[in-house]
Amino acid sequence: MNIDFNDLNAFVTVAHSKGFREGARASGGSASGLSESVRRLETHLGVRLLHRTTRSVMPTEAGQRFLDRLGPALNEVQAALDLVNDFRDRPTGTLRLNVPVSAVRLVLPAIVPPFLAAYPDIRLEIIADDNFVDILAAGCDAGIRYEERLEQDMIAVPIGPRVQRFATAASPAYLERCGRPTHPRDLLQHECLRSCISSGAMTPWEFERKGEVLRVDPSGPLLVQVGTATDLAVDAAIAGTGIIYLFEDWLRPHIDSGALEPVLEPWWLSFSGPFLYYPGRRLLPAPLRAFIDFIKQSANHL
Repeated sequence: MNIDFNDLNAFVTVAHSKGFREGARASGGSASGLSESVRRLETHLGVRLLHRTTRSVMPTEAGQRFLDRLGPALNEVQAALDLVNDFRDRPTGTLRLNVPVSAVRLVLPAIVPPFLAAYPDIRLEIIADDNFVDILAAGCDAGIRYEERLEQDMIAVPIGPRVQRFATAASPAYLERCGRPTHPRDLLQHECLRSCISSGAMTPWEFERKGEVLRVDPSGPLLVQVGTATDLAVDAAIAGTGIIYLFEDWLRPHIDSGALEPVLEPWWLSFSGPFLYYPGRRLLPAPLRAFIDFIKQSANHL
């Protein structure tokens, strides 16, 4: 029986992603291409592998049993290919990373260009997503997240700055008009530019000084989703709409230029920097191993 290896991969991708569109996003292909691959595989096998409805795609009983045996086998094939890849002069292949927008903005610009220059045969794909996702189900090799959002069974490697701060800032015009807060509780009397996660829940503003930790929940005229619309909140702060709370590194260029002024700087909260995380597998894909080695060497040179 002559079965295309790509058709097997397509079935596994769709089954894990629970949909053709979701599988296409995870694999970087097209939903129609995945559908055709699965249809061709089912024709070869003479068995329906997936239940398809307008709302969901789920494995049939035969499909689930096939998936249970096929997944580990495909992992072994990939491991064998990676092993051969080790014998190349330079690693080759695709590395897919799932990262938050803040890391795209603040961490990766200093890493990606020199990494790609050092490994010209590696293709890097970045999926910016502030939701916590199953990186394997999403078709990614690794992700970047902060310590409190790491799963316990993942291997984590420090990447980027090891200490960061949240900063509050506002335009000089706003502070002249509305006054300068001297304590975090004063923010409850100010126009504050808030952010929320994809579920709609707003992230609290946290402050710390001399061991005292405070959380405040101010209100204001603008609410943006974390990551995807953050630059709009920054622009609004510069325009004098209100006070913003964000990564210091994100606001620093505007503070240094004078477009924004620091607010409550003695209370700015420090936290540990992000981590690259990935499943603890016996054999890592060559592109991921090269990336891990690169960030470790980069950290040693800091």
